[in-house]
Amino acid sequence: MHAFEAILAVLAIAVIISAGAQRLRLPYPPLLAVGGAALAFFPWAPELRLDPDLALALFIAPVLLDAAYDSSPRDLKRNALPIAFLTLAAVGVTVVAVAFAARWLRPDLPWAAAIALGAIVAPPDAAAATSVLKATPVPQRLRTILEGESLFNDASSLLIYRFAVAAVGGGLAWGWPLVATMAWTLLGSLAFGVVAAALLGRVTSRVREAPTAILLQFIGAFGVWIAAEKIGVSPIIAIVVFGMVAARVSARRVEATVRAPSYAVWETVVFGLNAVAFALVGLQVGPLWRELSAGEQERYAVFALAILAVVVIARLVWVMTYHFVVQAKNRWFGAVLPTGEQSPEAQHGLIVAWAGMRGLVSLAAAYALPAAFPNRDLVQLSAFVVVMGTLVVQGLTLGPLVRLVKTRDDDILPSEIRTARRAIAEAALADLAPRRSAAAKRLRADYTERLAHVTAETQGDGRAELEIDRLTAEVLVAKRDALSRLRTNGEISDMAYFQIEEELDRHDLALTPVVR
Repeated sequence: MHAFEAILAVLAIAVIISAGAQRLRLPYPPLLAVGGAALAFFPWAPELRLDPDLALALFIAPVLLDAAYDSSPRDLKRNALPIAFLTLAAVGVTVVAVAFAARWLRPDLPWAAAIALGAIVAPPDAAAATSVLKATPVPQRLRTILEGESLFNDASSLLIYRFAVAAVGGGLAWGWPLVATMAWTLLGSLAFGVVAAALLGRVTSRVREAPTAILLQFIGAFGVWIAAEKIGVSPIIAIVVFGMVAARVSARRVEATVRAPSYAVWETVVFGLNAVAFALVGLQVGPLWRELSAGEQERYAVFALAILAVVVIARLVWVMTYHFVVQAKNRWFGAVLPTGEQSPEAQHGLIVAWAGMRGLVSLAAAYALPAAFPNRDLVQLSAFVVVMGTLVVQGLTLGPLVRLVKTRDDDILPSEIRTARRAIAEAALADLAPRRSAAAKRLRADYTERLAHVTAETQGDGRAELEIDRLTAEVLVAKRDALSRLRTNGEISDMAYFQIEEELDRHDLALTPVVR
């Protein structure tokens, strides 16, 4: 089967799995992991290969940029301490624990290779956790911590990974040259990310056509990654900084006609990359597993399952230890929290500890290992088992765990959305106040009703479902029926039909609730 046909088949299977997950009301990532594992052991599975040097850029750059763009600097700053401990300490604990376990199980494995394995399986996947938690009410602070941890864990883990891989190949200098390299990597990456975001922001702000703007976004993502590698800084850190700065720079510069389709395209691309990554690694693991003897299969399986256990236990131990220390500090010295946020409770620590599902970053890093890397097959198999094991076991049990410990939503995000709705309605009325036209009078009545609704609401996000909105939705159906008849009867051309249909679609979207 040709590569193009294989990719089409993989994406079709991913769509079927996604539809099945929605019907069964199950999180999508665990089922995707099961699909990738099943594909690995199909004897008739197609051969699909990708240059390992391309894997990190292709899979990681868009995913990291997407996550960085959506992150909230305010919320990250408020939760800087727990995120820092999860980003630095938890990654360090996992890398060290996995490296020692790998060396104990396989003494012939070089230390640098063992550390690389630890770095591969260290970063959790926030998308998997948030996918599971969408249907389960948890405090907004937990979501922020998990998303921030994943974003910066990716950067710290992949930085360790790159140094470890370089050390295996003998290309890593030690002593003061290493210190200088790390300093340049950190500071240079920060500066480069900021400059690249500012420059690309100036370019994209002048583009009004959605296809051109979206292409520029992807060119920017991959261009920043490639340029960072060329000048010797970390492409991971550069992409994260680039995404966070670009989100602020483009807030008022990008028009709605560009922003709305770009969100849809990026969401689709990230979905497709996840599916292809699971399939790629599964297709590498399958032939590898079949070529092993029965004794080797047993040894590989024991090693991979042991690494999975170490990854899960290391996170549980570190997160719960940190949580109990914080609780003790809060009892003795008090807790300082933003308004409305709940004080950390034992069940919160347990949820964070159990939400350590691994995903695309680990798969891509494992796939990107050089062909001559020591025990590359064993490392790839272990990474695949860790990702599949954490996604299936933790992913399918995280929701029941949240319900079991009876945590509750803190209503912070809906409250902030209500505040924003009230503020923009007041701004609209203030702008309409001096206007005396009949149209302004009608619009003023509409916004007055919306403001009264959101002001009266104390729960939910304050979205108004007014009678005029229901009537507008019914009228849109009548308009579509009339438009369809005109096209069917040949009274208008398809070009006219599509233009009016797009206008109706935009009215329809204005009435559709946004769920993020």
